[in-house]
Amino acid sequence: MLNNRLLASIIFLCAFIVPSVHADPAMQNPDARTALSLDGRWDIIIDPNEKGFYNERYEESETGYFNNAKPSNNGDLIEYDFAHSGKLNVPGDWNTQDAKLFLYEGTLWYHRDFDIGKKTEQQYNIYFGAVNYRAHVYINGKKVGSHEGGFTPFQFPINDFIKSGVNSLVVKVDNHRARDHVTTLANGWWNYGGITRSVKIIQTPKAHIQDYSLQLSNGEADTIEGWISVEGLDKSTEHPQAEIRIPELNITHKVNLNKNGKGEFSIPTKLQPWSPESPKLYTVDLSYQQDLLRDKIGFRKITIEGEDILLNDKSIFLKGISLHEESPLHEGRAWSEEDARAILSQAKELGCNFVRLAHYPHSETLVRMADKMGLMLWSEIPLSRSVLFNNPAVYDKAENQLTEMIARDKNRAAIILWSLGSNTANTSARLKFISELVQKAHELDSSRPITATVEVEVDSKGVHLIDDPLAAALDIISINHYCGWNQGAPGSCVNVKWLSRYHKPALLSEFGAQALQGNHGDKGQRWSEDYQAFVYASNLTMADNISFLRGLTPLALRDFRSPESGLSDVQDFWNRSGLISERGIKKKAWGVLHDYYSRKNPPLEKQENSK
Repeated sequence: MLNNRLLASIIFLCAFIVPSVHADPAMQNPDARTALSLDGRWDIIIDPNEKGFYNERYEESETGYFNNAKPSNNGDLIEYDFAHSGKLNVPGDWNTQDAKLFLYEGTLWYHRDFDIGKKTEQQYNIYFGAVNYRAHVYINGKKVGSHEGGFTPFQFPINDFIKSGVNSLVVKVDNHRARDHVTTLANGWWNYGGITRSVKIIQTPKAHIQDYSLQLSNGEADTIEGWISVEGLDKSTEHPQAEIRIPELNITHKVNLNKNGKGEFSIPTKLQPWSPESPKLYTVDLSYQQDLLRDKIGFRKITIEGEDILLNDKSIFLKGISLHEESPLHEGRAWSEEDARAILSQAKELGCNFVRLAHYPHSETLVRMADKMGLMLWSEIPLSRSVLFNNPAVYDKAENQLTEMIARDKNRAAIILWSLGSNTANTSARLKFISELVQKAHELDSSRPITATVEVEVDSKGVHLIDDPLAAALDIISINHYCGWNQGAPGSCVNVKWLSRYHKPALLSEFGAQALQGNHGDKGQRWSEDYQAFVYASNLTMADNISFLRGLTPLALRDFRSPESGLSDVQDFWNRSGLISERGIKKKAWGVLHDYYSRKNPPLEKQENSK
């Protein structure tokens, strides 16, 4: 017979090996589904010691805040009450909605009730656009599932958890940073916590279109190819078929589905390709039995030929800018259609045809707006700086975020390349880690090139050489290089010589300098607009002398919050590298880059459908 101490140890260990429930792949095109929006005011409880999650033995509690319990009599001890707690807006970060949460990193509980009316036989899923960073989701006191990763969507089936009428939803959100997270500890952007994108209850038929992919064939400019995946398919159905209709192209095409509900297709056609000058989107209707979906999709080719990047078989130069997901209309994380339109309009005014979404997937709302407005995009997963590249668990997290990013945005013409990290050190562990991610990315989406930033060697004569072995695995090489800011004086940039061991196109993915808007001086005075403008002018001269350079994305369009920017009366938790201040005022360097892009190519034409 087991003694009491051993039995207690076994019970304790079992508490930690109960399998957790992870999120299902998020369905494609959630905004086209029948849904109950859960956006609005939510109740919140701040829980820095996680008392609402763990008991005194640091085991997951059975009486946690997720129960949303109410005292049954005056003697009941329940030390939380959502009904009389604080409130926050969802979507939204908590840092800028409540002053005491500005620097908070830890656990916060969200609660709201939702009413589904009479529960039917259809499929119900709860869909989250993004929660930073870890989420545990409970309905009516029962754990629905968990998700890790702060910038990609996830969902859970909830038929077994909901009832007709009113239901209680509680979400534990934890944004504390750790070495084995993706993102990790030492990042230069603000760690906005909370439910930062929309939440909805999506209702579909039991058998419904879960996912689909439509794009131009890699080899045929006049062929649309892809696949449709139906979930909940009755396997007894003989010869199941989905249907694709593109009315403007007179296409009605039946897609035969296999027993797993997936079917591939190839459709010859003649169409107008999507481009920044003409961002053509076609209405695409997809159906399976009672399930009907509508999407707007553009079709274009993006290919690499030697040191050139080709859009629709024509060489292009990517006139870009980097930006973080900061709203120009209010404090904090951007998420709305109004935010997206304002951000991308500023990029177009600058003369850009390309935007780098640094350093994580931005909202689907912004990506779809770029489709409409004709701006090409770079989207990346948040691998930066101090990643534990020798940790298999970290690789799994990175691959999951890559999978979720590509799954969400594969049908968006605006996204022309995927990025697998920035500012990572040249080590054998990093080479293996990112090379495996490159292979995975190509398996998930063979139609787009892959990039990541590489390190640069400088020889005794000052020649800058791209010799990082990671470059061999990439389709496009990207370089972060702050000449004039932390590498030499601004005037030295014009004489920098560049060589590459790889016959591939390169992007100057970051350069620039910080300047406090309104601070003027001579061009040698750091933190002044004049210094920033001098740095830009010098780097642009340098760029023109790099024969294999095919684009620029200097950091950044706007000043953005950063925990590393603590210089009083200058930074005050703002990275001042923006061409526009946080108050929306343009700096002198804006004009330098605007004039350069105007000379580089004719300015982009204004599009009617960008309004």
